[in-house]
Amino acid sequence: MTGGWTVYVDSSKYVANSKRLTLAGAKKMMESVTAGAEKAGHAVAAAIVDAGGHAVLVQRMDGGRFHTLHSSTTKAVCAASNKRPTTMKGAAGQVLDSTRALGLSLAAGPDRWTAMEGGYPIIVDGECIGGIGVSGADWETDERLAREAVEAIGAGWKI
Repeated sequence: MTGGWTVYVDSSKYVANSKRLTLAGAKKMMESVTAGAEKAGHAVAAAIVDAGGHAVLVQRMDGGRFHTLHSSTTKAVCAASNKRPTTMKGAAGQVLDSTRALGLSLAAGPDRWTAMEGGYPIIVDGECIGGIGVSGADWETDERLAREAVEAIGAGWKI
């Protein structure tokens, strides 16, 4: 109320509807990763983050190396932030040599950017709702497990 008058504001200019990843969705993705890793004979870690890079679910399989928790989380955050799979390309898609890849990681923060494969964004209706990172197998397997997990919930990984 303003001076006895009710003021109506069209909030559609200021507020957007958005989708979000649920815990049930993250659990379904984690089940996909675990089953695929067991079938391939690997003990991996996987991290699933929301659109802001905050952890929803993080898991390391029995026998997985402890450092894989950190690398899987970094892959997930990087994929969500860049809205594309993690690769040896920069944020604008340019090919990077090792020195530039390390420099970008240091500039963005070692918890925020990586050039290692195995991170995929989670895209629903053109909107990035999070990211997943898998670490602990060879890079092709990490990449495949992450991609299959995204697809397990009916999401995509391309905008």
